[in-house]
Amino acid sequence: MSISNITIFTPSVLTLTGIPDLESVQSWIGIPFCAMYLIAMIGNSLLLFIIKSERRLHEPMYIFVGLLGVTDIALATTIMPKMLGRFWFHLPQIYFDSCLLQMGLIHMSQGIESGILLAMALDRYVAICYPLRHSGIFTHQLVAQIGAIITLRAAILVAPGLVLIRCKFQFYHTTTISHSYCEHMAIVKLAAENVRVNKIYGLFVALAVAGFDLTFITLSYIQTFFTVFRLPQKEARLKAFNTCIAHICVFLQLYLLAFFSFFTRRFGAHVPPYIHILFSSLYLLVPPFLNPLVYGAKTKQIRIHVVKMFCS
Repeated sequence: MSISNITIFTPSVLTLTGIPDLESVQSWIGIPFCAMYLIAMIGNSLLLFIIKSERRLHEPMYIFVGLLGVTDIALATTIMPKMLGRFWFHLPQIYFDSCLLQMGLIHMSQGIESGILLAMALDRYVAICYPLRHSGIFTHQLVAQIGAIITLRAAILVAPGLVLIRCKFQFYHTTTISHSYCEHMAIVKLAAENVRVNKIYGLFVALAVAGFDLTFITLSYIQTFFTVFRLPQKEARLKAFNTCIAHICVFLQLYLLAFFSFFTRRFGAHVPPYIHILFSSLYLLVPPFLNPLVYGAKTKQIRIHVVKMFCS
């Protein structure tokens, strides 16, 4: 393959453009983004504090909520400081290895979050369909093992993609990333080499995680609701339904945002680039922002402790 004179060999520093065509208002866009980030950090930290300090909340369902909060904090912190540095302080440069690390942490956090939602769905399925066996099945040891497996799965799936980019791609057309963070396809498109393998691998990882988790989450909730609607007492049906509603809200907002971002990127050829970038940024920031609000409003036990904390 011939390499043109403008091809760059393994750049050490990359440049983030931020949001193309909106450079003049990026400092204003950073304000709501920063507000969402602060609410996400405060909300998830408060959620973790309540779950840790209240022994009655040391149950599998709340432990999974706590794991989700840790993942949300990690995801938001991975992207927001650098993004705000680009928006407010005109610091677009990022080291190549730091960019790959950011990309890997983003994909790992997304994979872990999807796995936790699957674990929550299975937990609710067992708790409602087999209530007498739930405490014997979902022990603290099993919850710890599930958390370890989810994290290990995400790391194993993400690591080869990083290795492919770091080792296979040596020549780049440009060092400028047309994005506000180190997004996978934006990095891949910089390479002068054939990127087909990396694109296929990225699609495989997305299907392996989202496809697998989404299928079993949906099946679990379908079976759970069939059981709920067969309960003889109305109060029992309402209580069982309320235990699932917060999880379903989190599940829907995560996957609806994911699908919307994916389809606009794949099939929205005529959509302005800044729309793609705004939605992909919101896709990463909205779940950490909304999740603690959803659980605080929809989960009675957490809501009681929040009220008690601020009213005492």
